[in-house]
Amino acid sequence: MSTRTSPPAITLRERWLLPARVAWVAVAVTALAIILFSIPSSFEHYRSVCTAASEVCSERAVGQPTPEGVRAFQGVGLSLHSYALLNVVVEKVFQLVCFAVGALIFWQRSDDRMALLVSAFLVSLGPVTVDTTAAETLISSQPAWWLPVRSVQILGEVCSLMFFFLFPGGRFVPHWTRWLAVAFIVNQVPDVLFPELYSRSPALETVSYLVFLGSVVSMVWSQIYRFLRVSSPAQRQQSKWVVFGLTLGVAGTFPSQLPVDLSLVGGDTPLTLLLLKVGFTLSLLLIPLSIGVAVLRSHLFDIDLLINRTLVYGSLTTVLVALYFGGIVLLQRLFVALTSEQSTLAVVASTLLIAALFNPLRRRIQSFIDRRFYRRKYDAIKTLEAFSVKLRDVTDLDALSDDLVGVVRETMQPAHVSLWLRPEKALKGAQTD
Repeated sequence: MSTRTSPPAITLRERWLLPARVAWVAVAVTALAIILFSIPSSFEHYRSVCTAASEVCSERAVGQPTPEGVRAFQGVGLSLHSYALLNVVVEKVFQLVCFAVGALIFWQRSDDRMALLVSAFLVSLGPVTVDTTAAETLISSQPAWWLPVRSVQILGEVCSLMFFFLFPGGRFVPHWTRWLAVAFIVNQVPDVLFPELYSRSPALETVSYLVFLGSVVSMVWSQIYRFLRVSSPAQRQQSKWVVFGLTLGVAGTFPSQLPVDLSLVGGDTPLTLLLLKVGFTLSLLLIPLSIGVAVLRSHLFDIDLLINRTLVYGSLTTVLVALYFGGIVLLQRLFVALTSEQSTLAVVASTLLIAALFNPLRRRIQSFIDRRFYRRKYDAIKTLEAFSVKLRDVTDLDALSDDLVGVVRETMQPAHVSLWLRPEKALKGAQTD
């Protein structure tokens, strides 16, 4: 049986190693300076009250409270200073985690070309790529930061595109996708440098959006093609880690993208924006962490087991929540129809129903996912269970040998199977010696 080995690293040539490390250090120092020096401007941004219309506050002053929101804060004992401080802390935690993971990859694998690209991508991910609020407020308060911020932002855009086109092998697959990457970079760089030009021209904005959509589709297709046709088993494990982190990270941001007015305008939900930002940040933290594991420690963890458990318990939670609230609604309507008033028995009955259904639903969902997504492992387990039952009853050695060879062939699917038994005389001789 073949063992899984890590793919050979594409190392930098000796003459390029020192310049590449120096360039990375320059980028890392600039990104870290943006993170630290943007703290005062970010704090002032979140502490300022937006007095314009609600639409303007939601589009141009992201995260700033409205006068109604300030009054709501005071009603629950939360000051505007505390609100600004918590926003800055959440923002900087995400940026520093991305920076730390990128720095760790550089520290351990700086001679690997793909690891160096991943490290640069993560270092620039936090301060300017995911959330541009800190960078934009820094530029607004100190225009001299325009060039460093835009430089790191362009590098982040380029590295993000290159990461999804090259990871994990470090080569374009298929080869012609390199021209797609060049086209997308040419489209993205002017959008970073001249955002006002694109916002004033609907045609340019539409073209830029279509090109961006095409880049996303192309990167996804390239990763699928690489996974199915090119990647080695070890590289597939790395890809699974990245897809796992991206899927959970993006899924965790859905609550903040719901088309519901959750701002502080009404004053009845003073902590909603802050809680959504915390959930948004914690979800996105899965992306740099999963990338770090994929690059450094993917062989130490069984990602298939983690994906399996996530599918099972994620589906189980969704079904139970739907049954719980659906049961409450139906039972309350039933009580109202019978007694003309609501009853707490609806909540009690729904809770008992969920407790009774937990284990049966978990087993059914586990069985469905094993059959649907892990068919080979599921069939192997069933085959071994059947062989264990037969093993207790069969005493004929020849029949047992044939069954054993058939089980190995069916479960492991090797190229060749043979069974060798030590002769009984040799076994007795070995025992007497």
